[in-house]
Amino acid sequence: MKGLSLSAVIFALALIASGCASSPGVVAPTSAAEVGEFRHGIVNGYLAPAELPDSLALLPAPPSMGSAAQAADDAAFRELTKFQGTPRGAIAVQDADLNFPEAAGVFACALGVPISEKETPNLDMLLRRALTDAGFATYKAKEKYQRTRPFVLFKVPSCTPAEEAVLAKNGSYPSGHASVGWAWALLLSEIAPDRADAILQRGRAFGQSRGICGVHWQSDIEAGRLIGAATVARLHANPVFGAQMKAAHAEIAVERSRAATPSGNCGAEVSALATSASFAP
Repeated sequence: MKGLSLSAVIFALALIASGCASSPGVVAPTSAAEVGEFRHGIVNGYLAPAELPDSLALLPAPPSMGSAAQAADDAAFRELTKFQGTPRGAIAVQDADLNFPEAAGVFACALGVPISEKETPNLDMLLRRALTDAGFATYKAKEKYQRTRPFVLFKVPSCTPAEEAVLAKNGSYPSGHASVGWAWALLLSEIAPDRADAILQRGRAFGQSRGICGVHWQSDIEAGRLIGAATVARLHANPVFGAQMKAAHAEIAVERSRAATPSGNCGAEVSALATSASFAP
């Protein structure tokens, strides 16, 4: 990837993913019992461990202390954490929760339809399984670099104090949340291309929320998006994933036909997200 920016690589991977199709005759399970759990509450992904993108090979080392890149990370930390305690900060707290069913609603406003295990079981399972793949794809680099998180380095509270003890022991680079959020955004924008701008904006904001919470650096978030895009490219070679995407597309069409709308206050969400839209990352 020498000579290419992270943004360029992410865009290229997205184009690769968009050109793939599902295999006919494959049925994707929607039951967690049938899919199986990696650990309690986290279902197995679509990809075997050996099929996951190699984050250590794909990413450069994180910025070193005293570098210009680290100075940019420091500046972004100061700007983004100002949103804590605001409506935008409240969304960042919500974005921290990757547990289902709560996490299913993150993209509902951007998508324009509700997402639930009951009404959209394939879409719900798609998000749950992609979460596992995109999240665990970051671990090679996380474990190699063991980068200290910003709230630990600066000795300040994060927006999710209950998670601080665990996060402090977990490498910061790249961001698993940013990887998951960008993977979700790419998948949903492919399923509902007419809503792609809103979905991708929400995906960017999902990663940005980690900066607002003070638990990730700007460069962590940008690197996480690259791994999320790489994961989506890998997923498109999986026939079960392809079948689930097709079924999820049909579910959204049904929800639209019956004029189903998200339960949250989408106007308030849009307004809150707009306040941080001009800030990195």
